[in-house]
Amino acid sequence: MAKYLVQASYVGEGLKGLLKEGGTNRRAAVEKVVKGLGGTLESFYYAFGDYDVLGVVDFPDHAAATAFSLTVNATGTVKLKTTVLMTTAEVDEATKRKVDYRAPGK
Repeated sequence: MAKYLVQASYVGEGLKGLLKEGGTNRRAAVEKVVKGLGGTLESFYYAFGDYDVLGVVDFPDHAAATAFSLTVNATGTVKLKTTVLMTTAEVDEATKRKVDYRAPGK
């Protein structure tokens, strides 16, 4: 499974829904969707600042993560940003790969 950082901001009717349903019910709704896509919700936090919600989700593949992101964003009630997270081992593997690249102007 791949890990993803999800950062969400409630918009318009989404804020009204949060006020009506409360934070625990919204977390449960997110967890249900994630499980339905074969994933698990590792963490879910409300926050101050640029994002209202921060979480870490495990999905079986990028297609599941994309389906989640597209579906949530399409509602117009939440603006969701999804970032792929990598382990240190994955970065180590990347650093060992030979890349044939020429910088612009070189």
